[in-house]
Formats: sequence, structure tokens, C-alpha cells
Amino acid sequence: MPVSIELNGPSGGGLTLDQIEGWLDQPLRVSVAPQAERLVEQGRRRVEAALAAEKPIYGVNTGFGSLCTKRISGEQLEALQENLVLSHAVGVGPEAPDSLVRWMLLFKLHVLLSGHSGVRPETVRLMAAMLSADLLPVVPTQGSLGASGDLAPLAHLVLPMIGRGHLRRSGQRLPAGQAFAEAGLAPTRLQAKEGLALINGTQFMSAYAAEAVVRARRLTRQADVIAAMSLDGFAGSVKPFDARLHALRPHPGALEAAENVRALMAGSEILVSHAACDRVQDPYSFRCIPQVHGAVRDALRHVSEVTLREINSVTDNPILFDRGDVISGGNFHGQPLAIALDYLAMALAELAAISERRIYLLLSGEAGLPALLMADTGINSGFMLPQYTAAALVSENKILAHPASVDSIPTSLGQEDHVSMGGTAATKCRRVLENAETVLAIELMCAAQALDFRAPLQTSAALGAALAEVRKVISHAEADRLYGDDIRASLELLRSQKLLRAVEQAGVRIV
Repeated sequence: MPVSIELNGPSGGGLTLDQIEGWLDQPLRVSVAPQAERLVEQGRRRVEAALAAEKPIYGVNTGFGSLCTKRISGEQLEALQENLVLSHAVGVGPEAPDSLVRWMLLFKLHVLLSGHSGVRPETVRLMAAMLSADLLPVVPTQGSLGASGDLAPLAHLVLPMIGRGHLRRSGQRLPAGQAFAEAGLAPTRLQAKEGLALINGTQFMSAYAAEAVVRARRLTRQADVIAAMSLDGFAGSVKPFDARLHALRPHPGALEAAENVRALMAGSEILVSHAACDRVQDPYSFRCIPQVHGAVRDALRHVSEVTLREINSVTDNPILFDRGDVISGGNFHGQPLAIALDYLAMALAELAAISERRIYLLLSGEAGLPALLMADTGINSGFMLPQYTAAALVSENKILAHPASVDSIPTSLGQEDHVSMGGTAATKCRRVLENAETVLAIELMCAAQALDFRAPLQTSAALGAALAEVRKVISHAEADRLYGDDIRASLELLRSQKLLRAVEQAGVRIV
């Protein structure tokens, strides 16, 4: 069933990350609050008043980019807006997932309700109707420079509103006109300022950023659970997680990660069994879990703040204010998101990198575990190849973690002489996130295998609950089999958050 939402716009309180997390992968049924529609009406009157005064306004009665000095006559204003959308729909490459196109529409509609963009109420209603009918434009992912915002992706997003382009409805790709007719909708004819308001903005980047933040928040919490399972499976020490140690270097993320692991390990028979062993220190990938996982958490905290501000911000150009002021500025520039998305990609790459090192140690034959996590090797390769996959994904992440935001290519005959490359930062961050999820899913199945070898000693109640959840979908491996099936099952388990729920039902709340 679709999630029902009444949108009030940024001035009505704005969207929150907790809200949109509940909307992940969900169809949406939206309505516009009356007070928000009134703001849209006021904004439209500002456009009409400015036109009546015959002032030159960028993109309203002038050309675009390097053509900003060319005045457009009144009878050509509608053609100007339609041509703008058509000429900018030059995206190429893979298509954005439906879930992200949904959020692009949602975020664009949300900020239009501020009344600072000058679109008509009819245009807002049409966008809300598209979203409610789950008519999702086909949006290629390549072509955005991240300034003036996401021009090419957003042009594809709004093409169907003028009867052009393609939509997906229930997974079926259809010409926009046909899909609209079947849904009982009619395209609109854009008026002055509307095309520019619709394609200027950062909603492609911000949709990717919002999804990345939501999924990364889930992943970082589960990473602590998985790391604790590996730590106990490896017979590692909990001393490096001592609260006194972290109080001397009180980074918030490290404090949280250390607290989580201490709580998860409490009551483990395995932990007690090696309290008097002669191992002085564990390798870094176990000993430094709080420092590395914590740094990822702190990076995610910053990126979450940037993303939340962005989805509640007016990012088109020019922007309309009271008393007839029309300001042409740079709110569309994607640098805040571009840098944040590159930062998140680097952080998630590190989360995967330390996970892969723990996998390697679990397979090493140390700490009383069988080499390759299998009792009978030789005829069996054990978990050797899942570690290969993890290593391949970590290596790919190293390439993808190279920042896009440090690049810029001048465009529009030099008028747009510095761009953010935020669209590239967005799409590659998503790939890093998916790779990191898969690496941690591989660690999860290896950690479960290691814990089985500690029997009859039992892990803690919380980690035992996590292990039981794994064993519902992946059995202990006695011999080689299709490990690819296990990886997929583990990844599905991780994304479902059942692991977290099992731990919390066992009495440990992961912060």
C-alpha cells in the first residue's frame, strides 16, 4: 500500500530523515496542504508582476547560460520554457532506480511549495498526481555536472509533464502521453519561469544522498553487530572497547561503537574462556573497530546534516522574494552535496575495507579456528572464494572513492565556469554503498561459521540471537557449495534489518 503524505513545504516544518527512512522503496500518495498551495499562488503572482514591469529576469524573459543577455518577447515565453526542457534532456547511461526517481519527484515538489520558485498551482498539482499514481519518469543517470544543479536528470524528470519522454508504471516502460491518458491525466503547457524552476535544482543529487544516508545509517549499526560476531568468533579481546580508554579520545562515533560492542559481548562464554590467554593484542581490524567504525559514524553524521538541509532548501534560480525582489544567485550549485557524497563514499569504503580484513583473519587458521573456516579442506576450498569477492569489491571501492568533487569542466561558453560534478559523486557513492553492504554480508556468513566452531561454548545472548537469525537462511557449511547463494541470502538478511531486530529483542539496543 502507498504511504500517504501531506506536504507542507520547507516552511511547514520540512522533511526529516526519520520520515523518509520510512518511505524507502515505498510508493507514495501525496497531497498538498492548503497553506503550501497559498504560498505557491503568492510566488506565481510575483512572477506575473515582474513580467508586467518588463524587468529583465534571467531565464524568464532572457536566454539561458551564455545567452542571458538576449531578451525574449512576450509571445515567445512559453516556447522558451518548453525548449529549455527539451534541449536539456540529454542524459545518457543507466536509468535511475524507480525508488530514487520517486524521491526526486518528492523533493522537487516539496521545495516548489516554498513559493520562491514561481510555478503555478496547476503545475504543483500535476506533479503530485504523477507521484500519487506512481508514474515514474525514465531518468538517465549520466549528464549532470552538478551546476546549475542537475539540469539533464531533472529535464528528463519533467519531460512527461509536457507530454514528452517516457514513464514507468508498474515496472512497464510507456510513452508519457499514453501513460498519462491511462491514468486520467493531461500534460501541461509550461508558462514563464516554470521550465527553469523545474530543471534547476539538486534533486537528483539529494535523492541519491538521502537514500545513501538512510541505508548507511542502517549499515553502520549492523556493522557493529557483525564485527562483534567476528571478534567473538576469533576469540578476540573486549579490553580495547573499555569506556575509560575512549573517554580519553572522545570522538562521538568511537564512543558509540565501543559501547555497542561491549553490550553485544556481555555474557559470552567464549570471551570468558580465553581471559587468561597469552595473546597481548589483537590485529588492528579487531582492536581498532571503535576508531574505524566510529570515524564512519562521524562522517555519516555530517553527511546526514548536509543532506537534511539540502532536501529542505530552495535550489533553483532565480529566486523570488517579497516586494518584487528577484535574485539570480547560485543556490543550485551542488558543491555541498558533492563534497559530502565523496566523504561518505570514502567512509563507506573504509567500513568495507576493515570488514574484509576481519574476513581474512577468520580464514587464517589462527585462534583455534580451522583454516578457511572448514574442517575438511583440500577437497574443499572452504570460504576462500567469498573472501576473494570481498577483496574485489574493496579494491573497486578504492577506485570509486576518488573524489568527483575536486574536478570541474567549464561549460556554457564559460558562463558556468566552475561545476561540482555532484551527479557523479552521487552515483558512485551508491555503488560504494552497495559494495560495502555485500562485503559486510560476506563477513556475516563467515562470522556465523566461526562462532559455530566455538561450540559447546556459547556466545552472548545478543550475538546468539543474531547467529540464530543467520541460521534461518544459511546453514553451517560442512563442504563446498554455491556460496554465491549464501552471499545473496546474507545480503538480503542484512538489508531487511532482521539482524538488528533480533539483537534488540535479546535486550541490546544498538546506538
